[in-house]
Amino acid sequence: MFFNKILLFSQKLFNTLYQKSMVLKKIDLLIFLSIILVIFMSAFASSDTISYFAIIGIILTFIKLLTKPDEKFSMTTGDKFLLIYFMIVIISVAGSTLFAYSFKGFCKTLIYLGFYITTIHFIKDNKSMIKYILLAIAAVVMAETVIAFYQNFLSVSEISGWQDMSRLNPEEVMTRVYGSLKPYNPNLFGGYMLSALPATLIFIYLPLLNRHYKTAGVGLICFFLGAISLVLTGCRGAYLGLVAEFVVLSFVTYRFLKPFYKKIFTIFISVFTTIVFFIVISISSLRARIFSIFAMRNDSSNSFRFNVYNSCIDMFKDNFLLGIGVGNQNFREIYGLYMKTGFDALSAYNIYLEIAVESGIFALLAFVGFLVCNIKRCIQFILRRKSADVIYLSIALISLTGILVHGLVDTVFFRPQIQFVFWIMIGIIRVITYKGSAVYLYARK
Repeated sequence: MFFNKILLFSQKLFNTLYQKSMVLKKIDLLIFLSIILVIFMSAFASSDTISYFAIIGIILTFIKLLTKPDEKFSMTTGDKFLLIYFMIVIISVAGSTLFAYSFKGFCKTLIYLGFYITTIHFIKDNKSMIKYILLAIAAVVMAETVIAFYQNFLSVSEISGWQDMSRLNPEEVMTRVYGSLKPYNPNLFGGYMLSALPATLIFIYLPLLNRHYKTAGVGLICFFLGAISLVLTGCRGAYLGLVAEFVVLSFVTYRFLKPFYKKIFTIFISVFTTIVFFIVISISSLRARIFSIFAMRNDSSNSFRFNVYNSCIDMFKDNFLLGIGVGNQNFREIYGLYMKTGFDALSAYNIYLEIAVESGIFALLAFVGFLVCNIKRCIQFILRRKSADVIYLSIALISLTGILVHGLVDTVFFRPQIQFVFWIMIGIIRVITYKGSAVYLYARK
């Protein structure tokens, strides 16, 4: 690979400096700190501030690649799809009619992909640190859970009244919590909790692996409290994602149980599902919120999304090859030419439609190919192994499931709080399942 030849030349050039520099030898620690700060800052800092810490990690990784001996790039099939996606995005930006806006969006994309590279190059040399990265995400989830319960207790309706109340009785109006994420928005908070909640499973599965059942019990409580706080957001897309996560979680858990415990687990899931159903039916505000998903045009939020989808499809038809260019500012300016009066929008409310509109059909196919390759390898690995690595992969798979299902009806996916969690999860899958050859997956059954 051409890039590896450049790296080899640079590493030889800076070999003496690397051998004498304690900072360069400890650079992984600095990269780890940047990743942890990105995770913690996501809870309360602005998008720009979060990105600054990501950029620090990217710069440190670049320095590491140029100076540390034997560091090199490697490409999986998924990475090749991602590279194709990135190249198409570059062409799309270059051809955008609003180049300045699109270039700003491209810089954000560049930071996200750079963070992905940072994650995989850190994890591949420090697999033992995956646990601590997931623990950091889980810690943020628990802190946000406390905030969510506090906001629900205070009934913060004056800020979080994002719902159609024209057809609701007063007792059916739901208090929608929004956590501490900026900008304050229950849909963003719901999307973040959906992506990060699976990290709390590390409090359950690792203790179970070591037969620490009391600790696992506490972890189970933490997980369910986090799930309840997600429900309190009133984000219906997150509800759909949460159901999908529970389905995947159930299958993964069932897969590794002994036959006797499989029967008990099946009974537990049946009872749990029944209890959840009756809780939904008995709480009027929650029932109204969930049933509004199926109200179609009778719910103003649903109707708004349908109007946006129709306009975005028209945008895609006119720019199906390379799109309009990435970035929400770019999208908003061009969307104004297609929108129905009174239905302004910041995004397409569907991440797949958004990618197609911004970068064209081939960019969408490349990105979906990237996702499919990684998810396929993840599932193959889970089905063939029984180890701590499977726990990390299961957490990543559950998180991706929730993100991608939620993405069918919303685009908070493109917010940095969710993006960075997404790339961490993808990075975990990429590093654990890649050993230089696809044959590795089948070598040890």
